[in-house]
Amino acid sequence: MNSVERSILFSAADRYGSLVLFFVATAVLSRLLSPAEFGVFAVVNAISLVIASSFQEFGGGNYLIQKRDLSAEDVRSAFTLTFGISGAIAALLFVFADSLSHLFAQDSLKRAIEASALNFLLLPISGTISALLRRDMKFGTLAVCNFASGVAVALVSIGLAMAGWSYMAPIWGGLAGNVILTLALLMGHRNPGVLRPSLSACRDIVSFGLYSSGVSVINVFYNLAPQLFLARILDLASVGLYSRAINLTQVFDRLVTQVLNPVIMPAIVAKRQAGDDLKAVYLDAIQLLSVAQWPFLVFVALMAQPIIAIWLGPTWLEIVPLVRLLCIANMALFAACLSFPVLVAVGSVRDALISSFISLPPSLLIILGASFFGVQAVAASALLTLPFQAAVAIYFIGRHLRFGPRDLVRALMRSVLVTATTGLGVASCVALMEAGLLTPLAGLALATCAAAICWWLGLLLTGHPLLHHLHQAIAGLARIAPRFRLSRTAL
Repeated sequence: MNSVERSILFSAADRYGSLVLFFVATAVLSRLLSPAEFGVFAVVNAISLVIASSFQEFGGGNYLIQKRDLSAEDVRSAFTLTFGISGAIAALLFVFADSLSHLFAQDSLKRAIEASALNFLLLPISGTISALLRRDMKFGTLAVCNFASGVAVALVSIGLAMAGWSYMAPIWGGLAGNVILTLALLMGHRNPGVLRPSLSACRDIVSFGLYSSGVSVINVFYNLAPQLFLARILDLASVGLYSRAINLTQVFDRLVTQVLNPVIMPAIVAKRQAGDDLKAVYLDAIQLLSVAQWPFLVFVALMAQPIIAIWLGPTWLEIVPLVRLLCIANMALFAACLSFPVLVAVGSVRDALISSFISLPPSLLIILGASFFGVQAVAASALLTLPFQAAVAIYFIGRHLRFGPRDLVRALMRSVLVTATTGLGVASCVALMEAGLLTPLAGLALATCAAAICWWLGLLLTGHPLLHHLHQAIAGLARIAPRFRLSRTAL
């Protein structure tokens, strides 16, 4: 296995371990906390993420990864700048926590915001070390650190929820996870010297960070805006419902996209430096992403009701139409994880910011208007906004890589056929469930088997390129297994 394949394998182990913890914690917490209590957590989490995105790209992961010749002074300057901004933001959150709670007319937010502000003192340390490990493709170390953090989040959140801590349970759980992550990364990296203060490379960092952080802020704010709008216009119960619908819709991101995200930027930068054709790399990548994402989203949309009933419980069944609308809309984002890395790789981080400014402000206005009509209208607005955003991003990438609509259609045609084949298999199981011939659990199990068989059949019938990559991955695992057994025997 080459370094990229090994990195993806370790990243997959990291994300899938975290995903198991997420499923278990969510299933338990959904039965211990009400939608309104989840709404408080969702709003505080949204505020924290929007603010964090505003400073993390000043010397954050993307700067440290894309820097061709990274010196110790670059790393120290990046950490110093990030820590200074982060510390100031933590202080401001403590000062204005009361004002923010009044803005959303929820006094309960004050204590939650103050607790969440403590995370900002840890993020510069964990963010800097994580970026260095990603740059060096040390995803095995990252996997261990992230899994330890995930265990802490799950145990503390569930334990406090059972003790009656309400919406504060997942907030303190998140803080506990960040403490464990920071300590684990410090032990794994074993070079605290990179965290010494310095500002010698500050100018270069700010130059990159202005564009990169602009892209990050506007995209993060857009992703979290529905929850903030619903909290201000409707109520926290609506926020809780929408937040849970988003969590289910984004399971594919947790399964696949978040596995690839840590690897995409360093891998594309490496291919650019090696002189590879980025157009071919991009078109190959969207073939692989679309044939995995589209069938998965179709499956979730068709099987939303049994999935929610079994995973979250009957209290949350009203999010079924939200999940279906969001699944259909998210099919437009098959190439979203590639957009920023590709534009950075071709030296056009400025275009990434421009494309965001073109597509996201109109989308925000549509979401704001939909908020006055209820949570289902907000979910339905994604059918307009997400395809528009995808079209703008692909247009900018196409200008640099020199491809057009015909190239996209040719690259995606086989994925369309595989998705249709998978959808037919799942739809037949839905028909059996609606006829009363299958229970929700039996129907979900049968639909999962049918989807897997039909998906594989679609790959074979179309000769999809993913087959070649799957065969390579299986062969690589087969080569690793004997070495793993030998190492265990030696121990």
